[in-house]
Amino acid sequence: MQQTVARYLIFFQYTGSKYSGVMKAPAHQAVQGVGNHLENAVRKLKPVNEVCVSISSRTDTGVHALCNSAHVDIQRRADKPPLSEQSLLEALNFQLKEEPIRITRAYRVHSDFHARYQAQSRTYVYRLALGCQHHTLMPLTEKDLCWALRDTRLNIDAMREASALLLGTHDFSTFRALSSDAPFKCPVKTLDLAQLEPGESFSQRHFQRDIQFWELTFKSRSFLYRQVRRMTGVLVAIGQGRLSVSKIQDLLEARDSLAFPNNLTAPAHGLFLTNVQYRDTDLVASMSEEQ
Repeated sequence: MQQTVARYLIFFQYTGSKYSGVMKAPAHQAVQGVGNHLENAVRKLKPVNEVCVSISSRTDTGVHALCNSAHVDIQRRADKPPLSEQSLLEALNFQLKEEPIRITRAYRVHSDFHARYQAQSRTYVYRLALGCQHHTLMPLTEKDLCWALRDTRLNIDAMREASALLLGTHDFSTFRALSSDAPFKCPVKTLDLAQLEPGESFSQRHFQRDIQFWELTFKSRSFLYRQVRRMTGVLVAIGQGRLSVSKIQDLLEARDSLAFPNNLTAPAHGLFLTNVQYRDTDLVASMSEEQ
């Protein structure tokens, strides 16, 4: 008797600096994606089915995640029961131990569950470090984990006023970078959260230089390609006095990716995907599927 296929939702984190992004890269490409390593780890568990890890949230080269997610089907030999959630977590982490990738949670879910389409929201945090004259002067604990700015101060009130204009439902076409699938994706998104708050760093307590950290947090059901980095770049330019608060409205009304100011997209390495949220009822498999 053939063993049934078990579908799992896994949550995972990674440091994005060494990868081509989270999505699987072609085999001939020198720099691999996080997805390549996840699929290789699953294959080493010797399932009898073809392995395909379906990732919920795309991140680019250099972008990090404290919480991304994916679903994967695993069919074991007839004489082996389905893996428990804890066993799967531990087995995958054993296979991934040489990579800066870690599985943090695993759930057995319904056979028709989809990690991307059933995600209710995604939260990104962009980290800023103020008062760093050159990126080489950052403490090693923050290397490639924030955007180092020479500015010792930003106009925080102006940035908060501008971020409030981004809240709600808008056509974010201007904040979308061009990509091959751009014409097929609706540019209208609802931004539920856009806030600027003081950040924290281990190095602040022990490092001699006066570097101040700030965090921009954005939450929506989904985002356009590089939308968060473009919004961040504009808000920082407003904080520096290079753009006015009213520029946000002008950019929203332009509805044109080419209207976005040159060289304002924030660098990838300050961005973290911090949460992918699902309904609690989606995180439970039916009794028949667990047998």
